[in-house]
Amino acid sequence: MKRNGRLVKRIVTQESVNRYCEWLYGCEKSSGTIKQYKHYLLLFMQYMNGKSVEKRDVIMWKGILRERMAPVTVNSALAAVNGFLTHNAWQDCRTKFLKVSRRVFCPESREIDRDEYKRLVKCAYKKGDERMAMLLQTICATGIRVSEVPYITIEAVKQGRAEVECKGRIRTVFLTSRLCYMLLDYAKKSHIDSGMIFVTRSGKALDRSNIWRNMKKLCEGADVLWDKVFPHNFRHLFARLYYEQEKNLVRLADILGHSNINTTRIYTMESGRNHMRQLEKLEVLFDFYNKFSLLL
Repeated sequence: MKRNGRLVKRIVTQESVNRYCEWLYGCEKSSGTIKQYKHYLLLFMQYMNGKSVEKRDVIMWKGILRERMAPVTVNSALAAVNGFLTHNAWQDCRTKFLKVSRRVFCPESREIDRDEYKRLVKCAYKKGDERMAMLLQTICATGIRVSEVPYITIEAVKQGRAEVECKGRIRTVFLTSRLCYMLLDYAKKSHIDSGMIFVTRSGKALDRSNIWRNMKKLCEGADVLWDKVFPHNFRHLFARLYYEQEKNLVRLADILGHSNINTTRIYTMESGRNHMRQLEKLEVLFDFYNKFSLLL
C-alpha cells in the first residue's frame, strides 16, 4: 500500500494484536469474544510470518482454514481478521465470509436428550459429585450460559431470580421454587452462606475448563457419548424442551438472551430422526402397486 508516494508495509505484530484487543475491551466486548479474536489473529500472524498483508494473502489463508475447519468456524476467524484489518485502515484486504446455508436438522451424534441428561445427573449423584449434579440441573432448568453460572448466588436464589449480564446486555433469569429449594439445600450442606453457589474449594468461581472436564467424567458411567456432553449442550436441551412445550420462539429468545431470533432457531433444531417420524405420520403413500401388474 502506498501513502504519500511511499510504500507502507502492513505487518501483523503481537503489539498490533494486543492494541486491537485493548480497543475491543474499550468497546465492551465480552472477554470470551476478545480471547477468541486474539486466538485467530495470532494464527493469522503466524501465517503471514512478518510479510506485508495483501488481500491475496487473506484469501489464501481463508482457503487453508476451509480445508481444516467447519465453515462456521472459518467465518469466526474471518470476523476477527476483518475487524482487525478495518481497525488498522486496511479495508482493501478484507475478504468475504463463506456462504453457509442454515442447517435444518442437528446431527443426532451431538443432540442430547432428556433421558441421557437424567442419566448424567444420576451418575453425578452416584459418584458423590453433588456440585456437578446441581450444576447440570441449574443450566438445564434455566438455559443459562456456562459463563453466567457465577450469577447464581445465594442472594439470587432467595429472590427467585438472577440478574445476568452477558455481551453487554442484562436480563432476568427466573429460578423455579423447586430449583431454589434444591440450591439452598446444596449450599447449606456445602457451608455456603452468601455469594456464588458454584465455587471451588478455595471459594473461587468454577471456570469453563473445570466444568467441562468434570462433565466429561460422567460420560462412561451414564452411558452417554463423549461428544454430546459439554455445558452449552444443556442450554440447547433447555431450549428444545421449552419450545416443545410453549412453541413461542420470541419468548424463548428473550429467555436465552438472544438479540437475533435466527440464533434461537438453531437451538430448537430437531434431529433428522424426529423429522422422519413426522413424515411417517403423514400417511400419503399407498401400496396399490402390489395389486396391479406394472409394465417396466
